[in-house]
Order: sequence, then C-alpha cells, then structure tokens
Amino acid sequence: MFTTQRTNGMNAMGHNYAKPLTSGQKIERLLTRIPPSWVIKLERLPGTAQWRALAHAPDTDGAWSETHMDPADALEETWRRNRTVVV
Repeated sequence: MFTTQRTNGMNAMGHNYAKPLTSGQKIERLLTRIPPSWVIKLERLPGTAQWRALAHAPDTDGAWSETHMDPADALEETWRRNRTVVV
C-alpha cells in the first residue's frame, strides 16, 4: 500500500531521493572511469568562468569539449566523445 507522510501541512513522499553530485564528486567519479594511461587536460578560459577539457587515449588525437560553466561537465563531455575511439 502506498502511504505518504504529512509534514507542515504538506504531503511528503516517504522515498529516499539521492542528492545530485557536486562538481568535485563528478570529477572524482570520472577520474575513476578514465583509464590511467589517458591524457587529461582541463583549462579555464582566460577572463571567463568557462572551462573546457580534453581526455584521450595515448597516441591518438582527442576532441576538446565545448565550453562549460562546470569543469566536471566539460570533462564528462570530452570523455563521452573520445571513449568511442578506443579499440
């Protein structure tokens, strides 16, 4: 049976929802997935709060990410782009 809890006059679901990862936690997670032999570059564009990243296998050319406000998003984008190149 489905039940709800009543809190401060509002119905609250009794589920345990996960909190979104922080930028640092996302980067830690990505670094455990990217092979240790890969090249990783993360740079902030001068005079801005925007980041871009590059991650690629050795002896290959990888594609830089687009610019992102969050460095973790930039790293995730380049990882997704370049991991398909691995054979």
